[in-house]
Amino acid sequence: MPDVLHSELTMSGPEQSLLGGALLGAGLPAEAQRHLELAGRDYQSDAVAEQHLREAQALAPDHAAVLIGLYRFYFYKGRLAEALRVAEICLQKAARDNGLDADWRKVRRSDAEFSSFSAILPRFYLFALKAYAYLRMRVGDVDEGHAAIEKLLELDPSDKVNAGVLHDVWRRIGEVDDD
Repeated sequence: MPDVLHSELTMSGPEQSLLGGALLGAGLPAEAQRHLELAGRDYQSDAVAEQHLREAQALAPDHAAVLIGLYRFYFYKGRLAEALRVAEICLQKAARDNGLDADWRKVRRSDAEFSSFSAILPRFYLFALKAYAYLRMRVGDVDEGHAAIEKLLELDPSDKVNAGVLHDVWRRIGEVDDD
């Protein structure tokens, strides 16, 4: 599965600005923010960057900005099992924050405003589920990843989070590449 697909998972443009102000930055202690910034600055030094991320996590263990920082660090460092664990934590947090069932399989479209672009918490849930689905496929658990993709398409039938891209990848798994 190409790494380029991960760009579909990360927030950019309107999503990042929506989530950034209302969800990610709100309530983050200044010292945790400083550690996130230092982790970014020291990204090339794995041990130093990870230590800053752990310091931020110690200060704000359940904050979305810290969790997303950890997720991105692990993902881009190729530490997919650790990225998956953080995606699972994000999914649990998003379920709690949205008042949803902890088991994503039991969540229904009517449980939250999944179709609204401006509904920040439901959107975070969808992004967390998308990261979970993608990483499940990357670590070889294709069936679980596919089930999560199907849930994404059920919750977000207009596919605002581009789960269809992952569904296309799933359909191509095992096909012979003639290039």
